[in-house]
Amino acid sequence: MEPGGRGHDHAEPERDGRFPRRGGSQEGPTGGGATPPRGGAPAPREAAGLTAATATVAEPVAHPALPARVRRRRPPPEARPTGRRLAVLSLTALGVVYGDIGTSPLYAFKECFAPDYGLRPTVPTVYGVLSLIVWALILVVGVKYVVLVMRLDNRGEGGILALLALVQQTGRRRTALGRRAVVSLGLFGAALLYGDGVITPAISVLSAAEGLEVASPAFARSVIPLTLLILCVLFFFQKYGTERIGDVFGPIMLVWFATIGGLGATQVARDPAVLGALNPWYALRFMRAHGGPGLLVLGAVVLAVTGAEALYADMGHFGRRPIRLVWFAGVLPALLLNYLGQGALVLRQPAAVENPFYLLAPRAFLYPLVALATVATVIASQALISGAFSLTQQCVQLRLSPRVSIVHTSRTAPGQIYIPAVNGALLVGCLLLVVGFRSSGALAAAYGVAVTGTMAITTALFYVIARTRWNWSVARAGTLAGAFMTIDLAFLGANIVKVERGGWVPLAIAAAVFLGMTTWNRGTTLLRGVLAQAAVPLDRFLTQVEGTRPPRVPGTAVFLTPPMEGAPPLLVLHLSHNKALHEAVILLSIIVEDEPDVTDDRRLVVERLPLGFTRARAHYGFMETPDIPDVVARCGGLGVAADPERTTYYLGRARLLPTGAAPMARWRKRLFAFMARNASSEPDFYGIPPNRALELGAQIEL
Repeated sequence: MEPGGRGHDHAEPERDGRFPRRGGSQEGPTGGGATPPRGGAPAPREAAGLTAATATVAEPVAHPALPARVRRRRPPPEARPTGRRLAVLSLTALGVVYGDIGTSPLYAFKECFAPDYGLRPTVPTVYGVLSLIVWALILVVGVKYVVLVMRLDNRGEGGILALLALVQQTGRRRTALGRRAVVSLGLFGAALLYGDGVITPAISVLSAAEGLEVASPAFARSVIPLTLLILCVLFFFQKYGTERIGDVFGPIMLVWFATIGGLGATQVARDPAVLGALNPWYALRFMRAHGGPGLLVLGAVVLAVTGAEALYADMGHFGRRPIRLVWFAGVLPALLLNYLGQGALVLRQPAAVENPFYLLAPRAFLYPLVALATVATVIASQALISGAFSLTQQCVQLRLSPRVSIVHTSRTAPGQIYIPAVNGALLVGCLLLVVGFRSSGALAAAYGVAVTGTMAITTALFYVIARTRWNWSVARAGTLAGAFMTIDLAFLGANIVKVERGGWVPLAIAAAVFLGMTTWNRGTTLLRGVLAQAAVPLDRFLTQVEGTRPPRVPGTAVFLTPPMEGAPPLLVLHLSHNKALHEAVILLSIIVEDEPDVTDDRRLVVERLPLGFTRARAHYGFMETPDIPDVVARCGGLGVAADPERTTYYLGRARLLPTGAAPMARWRKRLFAFMARNASSEPDFYGIPPNRALELGAQIEL
């Protein structure tokens, strides 16, 4: 169950005879019969689970020609941008990175005074809650994520899967059990992000629409339909990408933060004493005075720091410096002013606790504020949706998910992708949450569990990295990680009690995603073992080809295969049925590294073999999408015959049977086979022209 891993192959199990590191689809390389064909092909060795081939040659499917492939690798972020470049990156980061945390004032402070907590808006209580929010922003977001966790980059990339891949690279691994525990922890943290990705658009847009109720109670019945409409429009336009409108996200969010900061500053100016809440003593006194209920209110306080993981995940787009600059110079001051302003308003008008954010604004400015808040929450939701697309792409690469259809919506920005399956699932999930919970207050009970769980897991992985890569002592790493883990577990404990009131939703989503990830990873590992057993030693295969001299037809044949030393079963099966070989044969393996991208000088390793055979190994990072025709063209540049118009790609389509002796429960084998059958088309995924692809079939027992 080990994703990533330097030097592991990424050949897919489904249609083609390869078992990728990249998420394969249903079937692995075909097996081959037990008797040698007349053409001289040796029979593949029998393996437990690879049955006699029921091979059929699939006719090429005539599809429209594929459009030109966009470049997959984006340039790494600049280490120390300055001047105009720094300003541009900072403004863009403001629109992409801080949308989620920037829209938290819509509901975070209000939820701290929800009836479930039984808090009255008295001076000690308001100051205590404000102090908790202020120091959560400073310690969790500022110190933990912006200062420390962002140092844990994987060649410029951030996010929990990049962090997990970084852990995988470490050489100091004590036991296999410990390594599996760390990997499982990281995978569950990634799975929790999908739960967060479903809830964030729903609660953000719903909380913005609820501002209409503040303007006029007559709009109460319109909140839910309007929220559903906005979400449907948002997800519908995902397929067009954000290239054209992405440039305005930064300026809009700049207006948003200036607005919420200004509204808060107006109230603070009327009651400057509220600045006393910056003193952490009020938070400590609040916790001591309220005991258990004071601890439970942390379940609402944590809503103020949702989106902290986005800072880390988006590091690869902008780099550390712009993200840190924007946080300390703009976002943090605006958030503090707004929360303090809400507190000052509630102390002066206790009834405003029902919706203090919108009541900060003069009545004449209320409708424009609702419109601005709606646009800001759409931008925040867009960042979460794009993050889910990117996370899924990484899962496919790291062999944690079957292939999915990935559409690149921009020819100039490789990171802009659209995944229809994920988009549809998120849309359905968001609509169900809005209809089921019907208010941002109710949804707040479901929010927080996923966020705090991911935060705690990030802290645990931080400790592992500090010990294994930075060589910190146990005392140094343990002290720092222990302090943050104490905060994380306090937030997590306060949210666990909300499981029955909606917190089960992100946990159920995470459990389902985690099951899919581990099943796919385990299944592809077992399948690769079956295929390796069925491989014929390459020297034996070449010797028999030389002895029997099958006819050689003009052109080049490309067989995608795991990086095994033997002749792949797909090649043997092809020769056994067609009794001929192409003049040039390329055995191509795709290897995914535990790095976000691979430089061109490390991209391709070619080994020339006798009788017109070539073994090629193409290396990719987990943020890249392999482009098979590009690899073949590179082989041509190294002297291998590879005319695109005379190249045929051989893919394997196998039927997986859950009846073998592989050590996995039968129900999980069935789940793996189901996932494999529903993987996306291999030619489309790898950019292989459909009219140049042939398929061979077999059935394989796991």
